[in-house]
Amino acid sequence: MYSLNQISYLLHDYLVDLGVSDIYAKYLNTLILLVLLAIALYIFDYFLRKLVISVFARFTSLSKTNFDDFLVRNKVPRNIAHIVPIIIAYNTVPYVFNGFDKAQVLVLKGLEVFGIILTLWVIRSLLNTLKDFFKTLPNLKDKPIDSYIQVFMIFLWSIGILLAISILTDIELWKFLTGLGTASAVILLIFKDTILGFVASIQVSINDMVRIGDWISFDNYGADGDVIEINLATVKVQNFDNTITTIPTYALISDSFKNWRGMTNSPGRRIKRALIVKQESIKFLAPRDIQKYKKISLITDYIIGRQETITEYNKSNNIDKSILINGRNLTNIGLFRKYADTYLKNHSAINKDMMVMVRQLAPTPQGIPLEVYAFSSDKRWENYEYIMSDIFDHLLAAITYFDLELFELPSSTNFKNTPKS
Repeated sequence: MYSLNQISYLLHDYLVDLGVSDIYAKYLNTLILLVLLAIALYIFDYFLRKLVISVFARFTSLSKTNFDDFLVRNKVPRNIAHIVPIIIAYNTVPYVFNGFDKAQVLVLKGLEVFGIILTLWVIRSLLNTLKDFFKTLPNLKDKPIDSYIQVFMIFLWSIGILLAISILTDIELWKFLTGLGTASAVILLIFKDTILGFVASIQVSINDMVRIGDWISFDNYGADGDVIEINLATVKVQNFDNTITTIPTYALISDSFKNWRGMTNSPGRRIKRALIVKQESIKFLAPRDIQKYKKISLITDYIIGRQETITEYNKSNNIDKSILINGRNLTNIGLFRKYADTYLKNHSAINKDMMVMVRQLAPTPQGIPLEVYAFSSDKRWENYEYIMSDIFDHLLAAITYFDLELFELPSSTNFKNTPKS
């Protein structure tokens, strides 16, 4: 029986017997063996890859979980199948390059580096599989899993690069790391954005600031829409006009933005809008005015009860009502405020379990703001806008029945209709 070392020289001996010089015989022997090894490894890798993939495919068809489907989709079986040929090549190369020590060392180093890269590919495929699988779980699908995987892969690639450099330069890893410490300032400068993104990703995740699917508004970056991706460097937001805005991850902790998740999770969406009432249209109500307003059904009972209380107070205190300002009185803006409040509390689209209020704000140069503060039961944007418009359509039309006027800047038509002096 021949040993492997003897087999590697069979072709060399045959060539020498044919009259080829020893040096050329050695080169031809090595070249032919290298070609044969490459062909054999390619064929072996091809059939092994097909075998592993077919076995995985059959297993996934019988399995009830979708985890193995993600393994196949992310090419985990394909990458694993490459490991065996690399091991065979590593153990066979010394016999192929027998007598060429420098070339043998160089090729072995290349195989070791390729082995490191292949290992990183396998790990990356496994991590991508975990990422896809976690996104199918209800408790994890809105978490920034991409950021965690990117951080871990950066760490692994850093180790892989250091190991590769250590193998190629024959410098021990700890000595290489010691020398690398002197260049740490340059490294920190180069990877500044990556480090900022890494820290920001951790803070965003720990503080639960943003999740995938959240609606955020970020004025500094012109973003207003749903978060579709969170990774180490960027956060992608799909705006409501279907454009995509990319925001640096660290901007989420350095700048101010609005997350609408609280509104989405709450039982209602806030309506907060004011009508500006002209001050000169506000007045005390005379008895004839009160009789007119009693015909407004929403506040009829309120006016009757309130008027009885006011009349009793004025009589008991001998108030001179020959002048309307004396004593207690109803005002048209007060009745309208009560009307708007009652209208909201009777509106079917308003959540009665949350705050419902119509309040008067501080006077402005334009007039008196009368603000509606309530929450719609339907939080969907289109329906919310419809509800709010429906409410203010009614209030804008109703305010004239209380002899009130809204502030409006004069238009060119107003000036045209002004009589000439």
